[in-house]
Amino acid sequence: MDAMPLNRVTPISLAQHTYWNLAGHNSGDVLAHTVQIWGSQITPVDQSSIPTGEFMPVSGTPLNFLTENQIGSRISQIRGGYDHNYVLDSGEVRSGLRHVAKVTDPSSSRVLNIWADAPGVQFYTGNFLYNIMGKGGAIYGKHAGLCLETQGFPNAVNQPNFPSVIVHPGEKYRHTMLFEFTTQ
Repeated sequence: MDAMPLNRVTPISLAQHTYWNLAGHNSGDVLAHTVQIWGSQITPVDQSSIPTGEFMPVSGTPLNFLTENQIGSRISQIRGGYDHNYVLDSGEVRSGLRHVAKVTDPSSSRVLNIWADAPGVQFYTGNFLYNIMGKGGAIYGKHAGLCLETQGFPNAVNQPNFPSVIVHPGEKYRHTMLFEFTTQ
């Protein structure tokens, strides 16, 4: 994704909001999928779901996906489901992109690896999907898909300790992500 402000300093932090269900679009929920996220911290939020500017380690919490873990194994410990911005760690890099996350569906053996150059990723488990009419008349319910949205940190414009999302006229904003599909 590219953007360039014409004549004013502009906050820019684009994200894609693709829903993934590696078992197929009409296969139910994603709770049996496993996820690994290369982020050892999240940006906690206030009562209005706005990041506070703090960083919180995921170690010892149900937010810990540093090792591959089934989504449904701990989702009941997270009020409403997962909807958290992970601070991406330094790790494996390929062609200038950092390994962000790995998703595996055990029923189909499909694997999705996500690579990006953004500092964060929002992990969302379709918590507000209720009877959504989809492709071929399929009805999508709660947790029918998951999102892994590589991005700048939400509320970065108001948090000086977050990586800046400010782009000046003449500068180019670029956000690259790669979705790599394989099988086990």
